[in-house]
Amino acid sequence: MPKHDALLVDIAALVESGRSNQMPLTVVTGGAVITGRLAPEAVWRQRVSEVLADSAQLSDFSAMFTTAAPEEGPPTHLHFHVARILQGPVGIPETGGMYRVAIEDVSAWTMGDFSYSDH
Repeated sequence: MPKHDALLVDIAALVESGRSNQMPLTVVTGGAVITGRLAPEAVWRQRVSEVLADSAQLSDFSAMFTTAAPEEGPPTHLHFHVARILQGPVGIPETGGMYRVAIEDVSAWTMGDFSYSDH
């Protein structure tokens, strides 16, 4: 069983205790750099559900994000809102996305989100 970063779990728990999506964080996971804002899982699930509900092809998946039972115990995942995967000087997607990252898969992290430009 991998050892979780206790400080990162505490940050995730504090985000989960509120209903804010303003905590900026950048993580390295599986070789990818993801930067954005953390959101409580319930807020993240609601937003994903709304996006799926608006899609003609994916609307059937919407309900599974609103009916999930809350996790027991400390958080196991980080839920990013308005996040980007950094690839060189570019953030993908440009408008930001919704990412769920297992805390146990984070190999490095820092407070704040990275800015980038194509200049």
